[in-house]
Amino acid sequence: MANPVLDVRNLTTHYFTRKGEVQALDDASFGLDKGESLGVAGESGCGKSTMAFSLINQVQPPGRVVEGEVNIDGINSVQLSETETRKKVRWKRISMVFQGAMDILTPVYTVGHQMKEPLHYHQGITGDEAREKCEKYLGEVGLDREIFTRYPHELSGGQKQRVIIATSLLLEPAVLIADEPTTSLDVVVEAQIMNLLKRLKKELGISMIFITHDLSILSEVSNKLSIMYAGKFAELGDAERIYNNPKHPYTEKLLASIPRLHKDVKRLERIPGAPPNLVDPPSGCRFHPRCPYAEKVCQEEEPEPRGVEGRKVACHFAGEVT
Repeated sequence: MANPVLDVRNLTTHYFTRKGEVQALDDASFGLDKGESLGVAGESGCGKSTMAFSLINQVQPPGRVVEGEVNIDGINSVQLSETETRKKVRWKRISMVFQGAMDILTPVYTVGHQMKEPLHYHQGITGDEAREKCEKYLGEVGLDREIFTRYPHELSGGQKQRVIIATSLLLEPAVLIADEPTTSLDVVVEAQIMNLLKRLKKELGISMIFITHDLSILSEVSNKLSIMYAGKFAELGDAERIYNNPKHPYTEKLLASIPRLHKDVKRLERIPGAPPNLVDPPSGCRFHPRCPYAEKVCQEEEPEPRGVEGRKVACHFAGEVT
């Protein structure tokens, strides 16, 4: 990949708790080109949100990035202090729509007051100039200019989500992370938000990372797809190829659990068991206790990601059993 907008190498984040070291994210590596979108999927607790917070250098204690690089515009954000990250990277080069974002608006301030804050902090823009830019981006997300003077309690859930998206775009970042952007929204508003994000990606040329447990949503918005399991990338590559022909047993079972409109699927499958405790993850392949194809080598040796038909697959038998 030549000159990616975002280049992540061996990113590793652990949480240091009284019960032990939680290996929440291990050795994540990927790149993102301008205008490209990456979908990240997996069960709850697999490390999706930890990866997102690591990318913006905002992992909360007792968590800490222990290894790796996050390179954007020639800057390795992992090496920056909190003050440097705020000034150089966060919101300016990479921004994030947080999970449950509609709940982060402060009820005692108007929408406009809260939207203007990053413009004032990062660019010194105030007054009418700040209001004009905020209203421009409210329009970009399909909201009326009058929303600027309203309080959060006067808005619907979908409107508040759009306000958060507009605010994340104010500083024109190269990369936008959307962590479960449709959580708590009904299906109609969910479709509107996803269509909005697709339109913004196309019109603004912004690169996006979509994080969700819903593979059906990612199929509509992602060029690339990453399937995460127990803090690791199980499969990463071209989204269409992965959907049509998964090469990792975990990906295969995830896709088999989703109803299909255009395929004759008589019975949905499930994955037996539960995700492992990341304080003490299984030896070898972390998926082997739940994998129907596991062999002795899977219990003893951790698989290295290898190239298989346009994607990276962390499986000893990648492409041989699916």
